Amino acid sequence: MKTEEEWRKLLEPEVYRVLREKGTEPAFTGVYDGHFEDGVYVCAGCQEVLFDSQFKFNSHCGWPAFDQAEKGKVREEKDTSFGMIRVEILCARCDGHLGHVFTDGPTETGLRYCVNSLALNFEGKS
Repeated sequence: MKTEEEWRKLLEPEVYRVLREKGTEPAFTGVYDGHFEDGVYVCAGCQEVLFDSQFKFNSHCGWPAFDQAEKGKVREEKDTSFGMIRVEILCARCDGHLGHVFTDGPTETGLRYCVNSLALNFEGKS
């Protein structure tokens, strides 16, 4: 685990704001919203594999959406900020804020992991 000062030095300011301060990037601005190449999405903080591209779908919500995460790699916490009750998703390895998960997904899982592009890096399959 890193200290917040170490994270601040390691991450770009906007990535730090999302991952460490639970920020959100504006809808439809993230590089991975409309990205559908074959590969895996990893945590921008610790590079842990979080999502496989085969589970990504276009939710039209403005952020990358997946219907499932890699087993044991994403943890959930109750989020009552902004007067709402939501389920926050975090990287299980480094506790980086990823976004939220909702139960309105269109696939058989019924889940929509709504993730900030700034919280992710993509590794294509070669």
